[in-house]
Amino acid sequence: MYYQMYAETAGDSPKPARARERSLLEAAIRKLAVAKVRGSQSPESFEATANLRELWAIFLRDLSDEENELPLSLRASLISIGLWIGREASLIDAGKSENYDGLIEVNQMIADGLI
Repeated sequence: MYYQMYAETAGDSPKPARARERSLLEAAIRKLAVAKVRGSQSPESFEATANLRELWAIFLRDLSDEENELPLSLRASLISIGLWIGREASLIDAGKSENYDGLIEVNQMIADGLI
C-alpha cells in the first residue's frame, strides 16, 4: 500500500511529493499515539510499529538509491534515523521499550521538515 503511494510520489515534483510523505508520516504518528495509550502488547501497537517499519523501509530504499537527489550527508543522516526507528519499533514489539514519545517526536520533526 505505502510503496505504491510512495512510488507515485517519486515521479512528482518535489513539493507535492513532500506533502504526501508528510501525510504518511503524520498518519504513522497518529497510530503511534493510539498505541502509546493502548500499550506495547496491544494490537494497535503492533499495527503502528509494523506500519512505521514499512514506511521507513520504503524511505530507506529511496534514500539508498544513487539517483536520489538529496545531499549525501542528509541521506546518510536520514538512513541512520530510519535504522534507529526500526530498532526502536522492534524493541517496543518485544516489550523491551515503550519509547513511543521518542518515535513520535523524531517522526514529527521529519514531517515538519517536509513543509
